[in-house]
Amino acid sequence: MKSFASDNWSGVCPEIMETLEKTNNLGHIPAYGELDDPVTLSVEKKFREVFGSDTKAFFVYNGTAANVLGVQHLMRPYEAIVSAHTSHMNEDECGAPEKISGSKILTIETADGKITPNDIKPFLRSIGFQHHSQPKVITISQVTEMGTVYTPGEIATLAAFAHKNNMYLHVDGARIANAAVALNVSFKEMISDTGVDVLSFGGTKNGLMFGEVVVFLKPGLAKDFEYSRKQSMQLHSKMRFIAAQFNRYLSNDLWKKNATQANNMAALLASELKQIPQVKLTQKVFANGVFVVLPRQIIQPLQQQYYFHVWNYTTNEVRLMCSWDTTEEDINGFIDALKKELNKI
Repeated sequence: MKSFASDNWSGVCPEIMETLEKTNNLGHIPAYGELDDPVTLSVEKKFREVFGSDTKAFFVYNGTAANVLGVQHLMRPYEAIVSAHTSHMNEDECGAPEKISGSKILTIETADGKITPNDIKPFLRSIGFQHHSQPKVITISQVTEMGTVYTPGEIATLAAFAHKNNMYLHVDGARIANAAVALNVSFKEMISDTGVDVLSFGGTKNGLMFGEVVVFLKPGLAKDFEYSRKQSMQLHSKMRFIAAQFNRYLSNDLWKKNATQANNMAALLASELKQIPQVKLTQKVFANGVFVVLPRQIIQPLQQQYYFHVWNYTTNEVRLMCSWDTTEEDINGFIDALKKELNKI
């Protein structure tokens, strides 16, 4: 049974699995990405080709580490992170940013998961006041936790605002491939060219087995990060198995192929749901997430057939996530199951 719970629930795409096997057959290679590890060195070069010559890429094991360490490296403990209240950094890292960095998160309520400079301006009153945490890093999710996306123009505006106020801009790119496909732009156009300082570049939600990348985009920002990574227990000994996945992921547009499938299936699902009067979409569908209000009494029976998460128990809003391996048959099966449950009411 396929689920619509999360793109994390999907398996590893065949191209990545093949790459892992080929990497395994290379035999002994220096550990930790050190010395003459040809796999890791080649992928670090590829990240410079994708994002620009000043790029420094560091492989870590998971997205929490990429987010927390990337932000922590730019801050002092008395400084603060500014984010949407719904952000993964605030809601779904189990307090890791506060615990690891010692920094406070300043949150902004937003209906669509996106924040603007006007939302951040009130926090600027704390700058220079010793009793308040000092706002230092703005973090945004691309795609947001509400399924929306920032345009390159919106990101550039946030970056300019951050830099004007002696702050940095971090992007949580767990679903960055889905955003790039939705906007029909390159990673460089979306991230490097807009002035982003540090990026958490994800792939696990789009067909990889494991591994994420902390990408520093400005000269000097990555200084000594290798020590932060090691001290935070994120230096993977067999680094080549993370690196090799991203090498294949960034080759022949595999990232785009997988994300396009996920986005297209979400668009199809949304179009089918719009034809059912008993349900209501709550967000415009940009990428691979669909948010919809369902009658309360059908949620649990439907979850037993195609599992998904309830996003808001008060309003009966649920989140339906499509993945690189979601098919039209999966969509049709879910819609049929939904209609059958509605007929029982």
